[in-house]
Formats: sequence, structure tokens, C-alpha cells
Amino acid sequence: MSQPAPTGLFLSFEGIDGAGKSSHIAGIAERFRAAGREVVSTREPGGTPLAESLRELVLHQAMDPLTEALLVFAARRDHLQQCIEPALARGAVVLSDRYTDATFAYQGGGRGFDLALLRTLESWVQARVDAPGQLRQPDLTFWFDLAPSIAAERLAGARAPDRFEALDQAFFTRVRDGYAARAAAEPQRFARIEADAPREAVAAQIARVLEARGL
Repeated sequence: MSQPAPTGLFLSFEGIDGAGKSSHIAGIAERFRAAGREVVSTREPGGTPLAESLRELVLHQAMDPLTEALLVFAARRDHLQQCIEPALARGAVVLSDRYTDATFAYQGGGRGFDLALLRTLESWVQARVDAPGQLRQPDLTFWFDLAPSIAAERLAGARAPDRFEALDQAFFTRVRDGYAARAAAEPQRFARIEADAPREAVAAQIARVLEARGL
């Protein structure tokens, strides 16, 4: 008898710049591939040709907070339509380096942008066709929590900073608070990772979360 097709799984990875989340995604992808799953690794803003073009604007062109938020959600809409939803529909595991929590943390917390308007954009962009009244959210979000002072030390001299990386620690403190607020609002979806631990210890935290959730 043939086995039923696997159910799609959507994991997101969040944290301030320098938290180290990106360096762990490849290892998680390998775990799922070893279990026979198709894995789609992607990022936000980005993940499609159009969204990558919008990413370049957001990271490098000066603009006001509303323009920034609109471009981020426009990129997300294309990302969902062209990449995330098709992958989930065929039973793949989607690993996204950032998703909507980043918008609430960076544009909402960091920039101080209207959270009610961000929630409206979220409801428009992420409405699920297959489940009316529901939004497309990750099944699990890893939040790599790190003090902004440590993140700044990690980033110092690593590369030329973009518009966000060049901002001060006060900005990233607000971003961290924005992430904390999202995690408090949806504790069942979030797994907080202590990102100031050694790399091996961070990987062990991630593995424990995956195993505890049967993933």
C-alpha cells in the first residue's frame, strides 16, 4: 500500500541582525532531507525574482516607514504565491529566514510604525485560499534571542552594513522587544533560542525543540 503524501511544514527563523540564525538553517535542512523530505530554503524579503528586487530597494534605498512596510508586504505576497504555498501544497518543508514576525519587530518595534496597520496588511497578504478566515503563518518559529550589544560585536567588520545593520543599538533593542511581544502573543508557535550560547549548544537547543514537537 502506498504511503500518504507528507503534509507541508513551514518553519521560520527570526532574530536581530547578528543573532546567527542563518548559519543553522542548512543543518536543519539536512536533517529533514535525511528523513526523506523535500526542503525549500528561502528568505524574506526575497525568495522570488520579484521579491529579491524589492529586497534590494528595502535594504539600500532611503524611504519612509510606510513605503518600507508596503514593499516588504508586496515582496511577501509574491513569495507566498510563487514559492511558499506551492511548496507546502506538494508536502515540502519550507525553511524561511525571516517572515512576518520580522516586519512587526523591525518596522513595528524598531521604526515605531502603526501595528494596527501592519495587522491589516498581514490579513490581506497572508489570507489562505485553502482555509478561509485563516492566515498563512509558520507552524513553528525559532526566535534567536540575542542582546544587541553582542550582535553588534559579531557584525563589526564582517561586511558593509545595509540600512538596518547600520542602525544603533537602541533601534535593535526595540526590535528585540518587538520579537518578544510577538512571542508572548503566540507562545505555542514560538521557540526561543538562547543565541549567545556556543554554536554547538545552539544547535542542540534547536534539535531538542524539533524532537519535542515530533518533527
